[in-house]
Amino acid sequence: MLDPKLVRNNIENVAALLKKRGFTLDVNAFTALEEQRKALQVDMQALQNERNVRSKEVGMAKAKGQPIEPVMASLKELSDTLKAKEEAFAKIQIDMDDFLARLPNIPHESVPLGKSEEDNQVIRTVGTPREFDFTPKDHVELGADLSSMDFDTAAKISGARFVILRGKLARLHRALGQFMLNLHTENHGYQEIIVPALVNAESLFGTGQLPKAKEDMFAVEGDRYLVPTSEVPVTNTVRDTIVEAKDLPIRYACYSPCFRSEAGSYGKDMRGMLRQHQFEKVELVHIVKPEDSYAALEALTQHAEAVLQQLELPYRVVALCTGDIGFTAAKTYDLEVWLPGQQRYREISSCSNTEAFQARRMKARYRDEAGKIELLHTLNGSGLAIGRTLIAVIENYQDALGRIHIPKVLQAYMGGLTVIE
Repeated sequence: MLDPKLVRNNIENVAALLKKRGFTLDVNAFTALEEQRKALQVDMQALQNERNVRSKEVGMAKAKGQPIEPVMASLKELSDTLKAKEEAFAKIQIDMDDFLARLPNIPHESVPLGKSEEDNQVIRTVGTPREFDFTPKDHVELGADLSSMDFDTAAKISGARFVILRGKLARLHRALGQFMLNLHTENHGYQEIIVPALVNAESLFGTGQLPKAKEDMFAVEGDRYLVPTSEVPVTNTVRDTIVEAKDLPIRYACYSPCFRSEAGSYGKDMRGMLRQHQFEKVELVHIVKPEDSYAALEALTQHAEAVLQQLELPYRVVALCTGDIGFTAAKTYDLEVWLPGQQRYREISSCSNTEAFQARRMKARYRDEAGKIELLHTLNGSGLAIGRTLIAVIENYQDALGRIHIPKVLQAYMGGLTVIE
């Protein structure tokens, strides 16, 4: 959430900044709410002062033995008026909070201007796509040839956008998750964490999925939802908390299932494993001091890149433009891996700095060395999405016979296996 004081005091400037990301802030609606809020606040203060005066008059009348009924009647009428004002103020405050909760984050000044993904900027390209002496297959064909990737049975059991992996391909999927966790915890200084796959609405509000993206998630009993990403429960570990400065930064690596309705995909990526209702991911979360958050974003991105580098997969780093960054993000880098089956780069990780946007919603703070309480900055990124990494491995490591060669860094996780055939 944006700082309410910033919005109140600089509404036109905030509107201009949000316009860069294609969001129209209704200045008139906010100004009307703010004027009502201020007027009610003034009225309540005046009524409270008057009530205090009347209450003292009642006490004085009692002390003098004078009748208090006329003053009491006047005091009750005043109290009823004050109560009505307080109720109106509470409603205005709810409307104001809802208005603020629907405002996206302000893009960082370094974010490139643009309207869509077409305006994103490639920061660097690492590795060269392999030249095949045969026509490479996509992961769906390769999985079918290996009798290890079954969409039909998954559809019979659960519907579209699910898959069943079997045998050595299932083991390769597991190996990728283990490899990523070990890399991040042993080489990059992350603490491994396991969190619930069900979260409440308060948690989703804290990280910004609610109220905006309700249709993108699977709701279950009560106000609970299946996690769209473990960013939600992991980041919420500091909700309503004051962290000591000496305990920062905090870095978590979490392996978890993720569940998304894909309500807005409109038939996009229906073939294969690219866009599933259920998938697994290793999520990286940083919780840091404000002055450290942009250095943390660069580190986080490099940690995700290290997975691709060790797997020797060609990829590129893309800075998302103002019109393409997510609701909570102030700045985002996407990692896009080369997929020979599609002859294009596809997103495999998004690494974002939300600055204090999530922390303000969660009331996540820290106490600095001088004892002052400040909002934390939070960051998150995939390190990596396991299903998409599996796709990248099998497509990039295929041979003319349809076999999948195992990247060297994964062979120990595969019991020494070097090829799937």
